[in-house]
Amino acid sequence: MQRFRISVILVLLVGAACIGSLAQTRLADIPNPLIGTKQVLFFHGRTTPFVTPPFGMTHWTPQTRVSKIRVLNYHYGDKAILGFKGSHKPAKWMGDYGHVSLMPGIGEIKTLADDRKLRFSHKDEISKAYSYSVELKAEKNQSIKVELTATERCGLLRFTFPEGSDPFILIEASQNPDFDGWIKIDTVANEIIGYNADRNSAITGPELLGFKGYFVIKFDKPLREVGVWEGSQTNLYQLEIKGSHIGAWVRPERNTNVLQAKVGSSFISIEQARENLEREIPHFSYEKVEDETQLAWEKYLHRIEIEGGTEENRSIFYSAMYHTLLFPRQFSEYGRYYSAFDDTIHDGISYNDFSLWDTFRAQHPLMLLTAGEHVSGMVNALIQMYEEGGYMPKWPNPTYTNIMIGTHADAVLADAMVKGVKGLDPERAYAAVWKDAMVPPTGDSTNRWNDRASWTAYEARGGLSWYQKLGYVPIDKTSESVSRTLEFAYDDFCVAQVAKIAGKDEDAAFFLERSHNYRNVYNAKTGFMSPRNSDGTWHKKRKHGFTEGGPWTYNFCVMQDVNGMVELMGGKEKFIKKLDKGFGGIYRYVHENEPGHHYTYLYDYVGEAWKTQQKVAKYRATKYRNTPFGLNGDDDCGQMSAWYVFSALGFYPVTPGSDVYAIGTPLFPKATMRPVPDDLRVEFIITAKNVSDKNIYVQSAKLNGIQLETPFLHHSDIINGGTLEFEMGPKSMKGW
Repeated sequence: MQRFRISVILVLLVGAACIGSLAQTRLADIPNPLIGTKQVLFFHGRTTPFVTPPFGMTHWTPQTRVSKIRVLNYHYGDKAILGFKGSHKPAKWMGDYGHVSLMPGIGEIKTLADDRKLRFSHKDEISKAYSYSVELKAEKNQSIKVELTATERCGLLRFTFPEGSDPFILIEASQNPDFDGWIKIDTVANEIIGYNADRNSAITGPELLGFKGYFVIKFDKPLREVGVWEGSQTNLYQLEIKGSHIGAWVRPERNTNVLQAKVGSSFISIEQARENLEREIPHFSYEKVEDETQLAWEKYLHRIEIEGGTEENRSIFYSAMYHTLLFPRQFSEYGRYYSAFDDTIHDGISYNDFSLWDTFRAQHPLMLLTAGEHVSGMVNALIQMYEEGGYMPKWPNPTYTNIMIGTHADAVLADAMVKGVKGLDPERAYAAVWKDAMVPPTGDSTNRWNDRASWTAYEARGGLSWYQKLGYVPIDKTSESVSRTLEFAYDDFCVAQVAKIAGKDEDAAFFLERSHNYRNVYNAKTGFMSPRNSDGTWHKKRKHGFTEGGPWTYNFCVMQDVNGMVELMGGKEKFIKKLDKGFGGIYRYVHENEPGHHYTYLYDYVGEAWKTQQKVAKYRATKYRNTPFGLNGDDDCGQMSAWYVFSALGFYPVTPGSDVYAIGTPLFPKATMRPVPDDLRVEFIITAKNVSDKNIYVQSAKLNGIQLETPFLHHSDIINGGTLEFEMGPKSMKGW
């Protein structure tokens, strides 16, 4: 009956035009959260099977390893589970913080990870966006079934134990030896409360004396035996403990077959965690929470409704959408939020865990079309971080870290403002991006800003003082200098867009001119973007000065002025030959990493759109699969997945901060987009007649019945609704 109720509500949400398809389709069952969880060297997605509504504050996941920087909670190749965790770890390279985990067992209490873990088989595992279940093998070949579902800030776990067993639940409150936690058991209220100050990424950011992740756990059955633990030492009937690796355990009454635990989380207080729990899970109905979270996923996934195509491709597509709707996470709790930038509590809305170096390229632009109601809150959160901490962040986790380069919050602000997002103050936005562009960080002239160095000060645009003086970042003064120059130039373009909207025309002209600084690291003799010394000479080691790559990785990294880049490289014919070579060798174009994600679309700008179609189809088919080893490279909080979603629809945002999309090649016969959350009657419908694995080339394209003369769309074409009609064939079409 609950499932029928969901379908009826969805029909009302989306409108009468969708009645037939919505009543028959549960899109929330299509995503496969296990895609990308199997690790083989570099070539895997480094994803985690999170259970959460879209943009949930706390993500719940099975835990097969002790999480730390470079170690994910879940690895598909592992054979045992050691906990079920309320996690805030967004990516492999970043840290978890403020977490809590629960683990069932039978018989003897075992606290250490290697001792308490229980074996499982993937054939007994069901992973959905809205729930997870697995059977664990305990002693004497007994099975414990664990079911997990979640709301935005809370989790609900249901444990089913064998008849006649002596079950327990172990709670790990804190695991980081550098930070204390606290836990307390209330046997009268059947409740456990606690907190930890754990921050795996603490070495890369400032000290936060006020930071804590709080939790409240409530059980649906009376507790017979309780205790706390520290390390491997257990203390029966002790009700409270503080320390760096601590927890508690509880045993229900003997012969308890099913035990449920609901967990509220907060970054504000124990009282707020309890309020979050009372608001979101005021009962112990597992099915009700599961249904509500499934409905939340249905709401967002139905904003792009696919028709036709293979079951495999549909699974990959909606799994990619799932990954793009996880981050940034909500960080506010019913009108208040803890700020990790001034270490205090504020009124308002906030988000956190922005993987900006990755996600500004496609994931943030995609959210304008799939989750528009969140965009102004996300952008304002970045501005608030500037006002509370002094700069917008580059990779907050949850406070400043100096991970990656550039200040690509500038791009997120510019893209949202250029595309008409409401609720943004141009003056506040411009103040934030101006600071990024004009004020070098502390110690900039002497700090090389090496990647992942221990914290000294916030990096922002490390090397900006040299960039301002020389027009480029010199390799003898600052690390990753070529990549920094190219990315600073793009960020300047974005700052210019914000300045223009804020009415600062002179500033806009200044930053637009400075966005041409990419020319200062182009070596015409070699035909590559190359490192330069502070005296103006070219550095002898041409492969130095790049971020996660080399000269080929960054040679076409000029998103803001593609035509100028083509001219700089000798005109269209020479540019095409160079671009062809960039796709022709090992470690030239590397789709597994983000800097080149727009490269496949550059042929649109030089009259060879058929090559864009050819290459998009190739990488779409070879880099994405519906298996645990199904996503090459790091998904990086949804960027790899966002490339796929755009590229399956048939267009891509080469230049965030502008309203232009470059056309590629559609994958499905029909896609219906509903890009306006407040009016789901607005539809942008994409059709692709005769599309197939062989028919990847656009023969003609019509926008609202009018032939497209160039391979480009505008944001208004999509957001205002209409039709984009492709006719596909096996041979390339000349003229684009």
